[in-house]
Amino acid sequence: MVTAASACGGSDADESGPLTDQKISWKSCPAPSALQGAESGKPAPLPDGTKWECGTLKVPVDWSEPDGDRMDLALIRAKAEDRNGRIGSLVFNFGGPGGSGVATLPLAAQQDYAKLHSRYDLVSFDPRGVGASEGVRCLDDKALDAAYATDSTPDDAAEEKAALDTTRKTADGCEKDAGKILPHVDTESAARDMDLMRQVLGDRKLNYFGISYGTELGAVYAHLFPRNVGRTVFDAVVDPTHDPEQGSLAQAKGFQLALDNFLKDCAKEGASCPTGADPEDGGRKIAALLDRLDKKPLPTRDGRELTQSLALNGIAQALYSKEYWTYLKQGLDEAGQLGTGNLLLALSDAMTGRDQEGHYSNIQSANTAIVCADAKQRYTPEEVRAKLPEFRKASPVFGEFLAWGLLQCTDWPVKGASDRLDVSAKGSAPIVVVGNTGDPATPYEGARRMADRLGKGVGVEVTNKGEGHGSYGNGTCVTAAVDAYLLDGKAPSDGLVCTR
Repeated sequence: MVTAASACGGSDADESGPLTDQKISWKSCPAPSALQGAESGKPAPLPDGTKWECGTLKVPVDWSEPDGDRMDLALIRAKAEDRNGRIGSLVFNFGGPGGSGVATLPLAAQQDYAKLHSRYDLVSFDPRGVGASEGVRCLDDKALDAAYATDSTPDDAAEEKAALDTTRKTADGCEKDAGKILPHVDTESAARDMDLMRQVLGDRKLNYFGISYGTELGAVYAHLFPRNVGRTVFDAVVDPTHDPEQGSLAQAKGFQLALDNFLKDCAKEGASCPTGADPEDGGRKIAALLDRLDKKPLPTRDGRELTQSLALNGIAQALYSKEYWTYLKQGLDEAGQLGTGNLLLALSDAMTGRDQEGHYSNIQSANTAIVCADAKQRYTPEEVRAKLPEFRKASPVFGEFLAWGLLQCTDWPVKGASDRLDVSAKGSAPIVVVGNTGDPATPYEGARRMADRLGKGVGVEVTNKGEGHGSYGNGTCVTAAVDAYLLDGKAPSDGLVCTR
């Protein structure tokens, strides 16, 4: 809830005093809300028995008016196992933008962060506009079902109008729901929130682990507060040199590369592979399936139809991790052999944040709100049509889908903050920047550019030769290098290449 500066709220802060004087009232965590997007109930204790604690941090709605209205950010933590050897807090952002850290950290930490938890309080949060932190909700569940089923690669004037109408309804819904905070859900404001969080948590430096969009947030923090940067890792790195068009074009190439790698892997199975023993022919089969879905969607058991747009979402979701490739094979086989779309629809629901009860998290609404608060660019349908050949060349499967996605902010009610991302961080401690060669969503080349832009002596590049979105926990080399830095302060050599 947005409150006046004189109101009482969800922390032990003295509202009349400095924000840095507030004390977080940590309590047992409830189950995540529908907006936060977890279906697993209350967060389970870590394997060592440590229980999760939740609290709220008060931040200004508008950082240019720090004594004005305030809002609550939802936080979660698990205290370090070794209290005597404790280094401090390690703050995570898992990306999106729009992902709930409060819902994600307890799930991710069950397997991935046990070693880090030995000496760090594991901490995450819902950034402003996300989940329990004034989560933006643009459309209700029924309207979201219709929006995601809308043809997102229009072939004629009527389909283009329907797509634009959906974009406009989304923008209008966001303004109605959260107009007061929409100008203030930008990444710079979130970075300023993290520096306040650092101080209230009692840390001299911010130790930070950013994944995907979390690397962008961390880089903006390093630019604003280079002297406050502690041990920091970026994994699955956003390219700071790209505007929205360049970023979408790079993603088209990245998802096509990941799909090609999937097809090659599947082809090794011969006749049991639903796309066949020839990877190139497999790509044509997927394109043909999508063409058929454009004309005639497939039925599913819950009554919705698998449209072309939903299938594209599902295929893209499966490329985020090699572990999901088996589900993509099964989904393609189901669509081809049985003429139903249950598995591909389930994968699409994972992408859009829809649970089994039909309720949506606000990950996509928050994504739009944050992206449009950050970027000044507002593309027109005419501009998109002119870019289609280049996008189709980059990816026969995903190109058009991502090109039309540039209209995301076309009718947005507030202006974006900037044209480009400045991440120069002279004076910062070393930041370990990990790029994965098979990453579909944040292509590998962005890691090198991020390391360069952070500045000499700051960006330390590590290359992982693997598949999927992110590297930590998926191989011993990267995981060991990251652990050595976060736990012992030993940065890897710049240019380290990991193959396992």
